[in-house]
Amino acid sequence: MSLYESALACLKDTFGYENFRPTQGEIVKHILEGKDTLALMPTGGGKSICYQVPALVLEGCAVVVSPLLALMKDQVDNLNANGVPAAALNSSLNQEEAAEIRTKFRNGELKLLYISPERLVFEMTYLLKQGKISLFAVDEAHCISQWGHDFRPEYTELHHLREEFPQIPMIALTATADEMTRRDIMQQLGIPESNVFIASFDRPNISLNVRTNLKKKDKLFEILKFIKKHKDESGIIYCLSRKGTEAVAAELIKNGYKACAYHAGLEAEDRAKIQESFLRDRTTIICATIAFGMGIDKSNIRWIIHYNTPKNMEGYYQEIGRAGRDGMPAETLLFYSESDLVQLAKFLENSGEQELQLEKLSRMQHYATSPVCRRRILLSYFGETLKHDCGNCDVCKHPPRRFNGSIIAQKALSAVVRTKNSENADIIIDILRGSHRQEILDKHYNDLPTFGIAKDIPTARWEYFIQQLVHLGALKMAYTDGKPLMLTPFGKAILKGEEKIELAILEEHEEIPESPNKKRKTYSLLNGDAADLFETLRMYRRELAEQMDVPPYMIFSDKVLTEIANRRPTTIYEFAQIPGIGNFKVQKYALGFIQKINES
Repeated sequence: MSLYESALACLKDTFGYENFRPTQGEIVKHILEGKDTLALMPTGGGKSICYQVPALVLEGCAVVVSPLLALMKDQVDNLNANGVPAAALNSSLNQEEAAEIRTKFRNGELKLLYISPERLVFEMTYLLKQGKISLFAVDEAHCISQWGHDFRPEYTELHHLREEFPQIPMIALTATADEMTRRDIMQQLGIPESNVFIASFDRPNISLNVRTNLKKKDKLFEILKFIKKHKDESGIIYCLSRKGTEAVAAELIKNGYKACAYHAGLEAEDRAKIQESFLRDRTTIICATIAFGMGIDKSNIRWIIHYNTPKNMEGYYQEIGRAGRDGMPAETLLFYSESDLVQLAKFLENSGEQELQLEKLSRMQHYATSPVCRRRILLSYFGETLKHDCGNCDVCKHPPRRFNGSIIAQKALSAVVRTKNSENADIIIDILRGSHRQEILDKHYNDLPTFGIAKDIPTARWEYFIQQLVHLGALKMAYTDGKPLMLTPFGKAILKGEEKIELAILEEHEEIPESPNKKRKTYSLLNGDAADLFETLRMYRRELAEQMDVPPYMIFSDKVLTEIANRRPTTIYEFAQIPGIGNFKVQKYALGFIQKINES
């Protein structure tokens, strides 16, 4: 049996899945061949499988670098729940506990060892030299880059792993990295471009919605209306300030909801209790600052609200990605306001890379105010082009008027090409409108065939169209000095007449009936009376979780529970055929769940 065949068998036996997802399979093959790899995959896209399965197949122990205690604990608990020997070495342990884990590592009793970057530097030339290591996995790899949204200085020491252990393969993983951050990760860890895998960042199960410039009381009304649709379902409300978390939580409690505030001003013990209560479904709603949720693998979070405007797209994407990790439908709501934008801009005044961070804030503004499908904007930001509207965001459900903008787009794209992808939107617009200002004349842009070919279109409208071309993936904008525009493959196809593009008219949104022929994604939910069985099984899962002192989702995710309710297995064999249930969990839980099914 080849290593890859062994990996497939392990995937089924341990995690209950017949096959890898396409990108997962390629990454696993690379790791098994001993190649250093960078994997960019969305939250909930199965990143951990990419190193956990090779770790179980290869001889030795995989060392996983992880930035947060909560992240390590969650991963280790999940692995242990599947019968995998794993442990975490970090500052939360006392001396005896740490010594026991070190001994297990030396004796080859662990398959995965999670370790913080600070502890890794300390252990690199001591403990790690005393055990057999199968591979290194660097999770949340965007933390290594100063361009990333969550830079951690201690991550910059990870390049020493290459010097100390040159023969051991390394995989770096992240869910949020723009092109500049990716290149920084590759350079620091010595990963060649041919070994970079970028999975689709699309999470079609997540509905995207924005409300703009609402007053405080209107926000509360919208929140109460929103969560009423999600009765007894877990959700997070992200707020910009500690005071905001407490105010929103107090209003929700007043309205009869189980809500808690979570922020850095609380004692560590209180924060841990609140997080644990949320993980175990005792608290339904958390009102938190953005630190909350990193490293939490809770798969049944059904909704996310941003009470304030996020400061960049990376953070926003990571935060909404905490919903619907099980692939089931999830809903998000972002409250955008100009006052938030002003406040965030002030925060950035004294930050490093102020110009870059302000530009990223500007892209967040575009996302919230543009008439373009939200998902297309989001994916375009991460370098992915979606050529059709998603049908699962507020813009798609209430679309603006559109027209065939291919000719207008070709004029702009041609100007970008003729300036050799070196100029920003302001220069391109001046060329198209035939401006004779000195910079245009000095660069002889007045001699270009595109000079003045669209002088009839006002500047404001051109700005609006070019912004859409960026969001729709026809142009990309570099974050280097001058912010030059460049054509994408999609933009080149439009320029050649191989693709068409629709642009929105500059006017207020107007609700237009959706085309009856428009294809929309459907999701397999609960069939008929399966809904009642699902609730019975959910209560039984919660009872088991309380007895075992673990979060309910660690027994089975909502997605697995839905499959059980739909299929109603009555034998152990039938139970074992449900995706997401490995052999360890079949032996542990099948009889109890089958009994509940037979009783219902």
